[in-house]
Amino acid sequence: MRFKEILIAVLVTAFVVSLFFKITDDKVQKAPAAKGGTLSQSADHHSGSPQISTEVFGKLLDKEAPDFTLENYEGKKVNLKSLRGKSVILFFSEGLMCYPACWDQIAAFGKDQKLNNENTVTLTIVNDRRADWKSALKKMPELATAQVLFDTDRSASVAYGVLSLPSSMHRGQLAGHTYVVIDKEGIVRFVKDDPQMAIRNQELLGEVSKF
Repeated sequence: MRFKEILIAVLVTAFVVSLFFKITDDKVQKAPAAKGGTLSQSADHHSGSPQISTEVFGKLLDKEAPDFTLENYEGKKVNLKSLRGKSVILFFSEGLMCYPACWDQIAAFGKDQKLNNENTVTLTIVNDRRADWKSALKKMPELATAQVLFDTDRSASVAYGVLSLPSSMHRGQLAGHTYVVIDKEGIVRFVKDDPQMAIRNQELLGEVSKF
């Protein structure tokens, strides 16, 4: 009889302990993450950032493209209005921080003669400093074939409204992966923000061929 009582006591104790740990574990799993906890990559990028806004970007179509003058890697100033008479493709890119997606698109532009010739010019606009671009060229020499302009003060990016679009991983600070196609008279004919960050040469060529 004594043995039976001991066995029952042991089993009851084991059940109670097991139930306690299960309840505790459930509470831990359901508890919200602490304020200082690790955030997801998306939340970390956009924490405290401006909300998505397409207000400026959405009004570009069929209007004169905002003018700008920016320096290229060699320090030469490039003015948009001076390119009248040519179709112009603008690629607003996150630049150095967007490897490999943006880099691949920039390099693809540099190699594509259909988008860089006497009738069409493609310009990549980044918010990086010109001096910092040296490291990118060392890592991917093909980038040197593309025409990259440095919008360090973000004036052009603000004028085109590209800092607050869905593709921007650092809203308010850096552009993302955004295209603007301008006709020979300086009118915006096509815009596309691309959160998928793909290579869009063929699509852009199709848009240019429409005018």
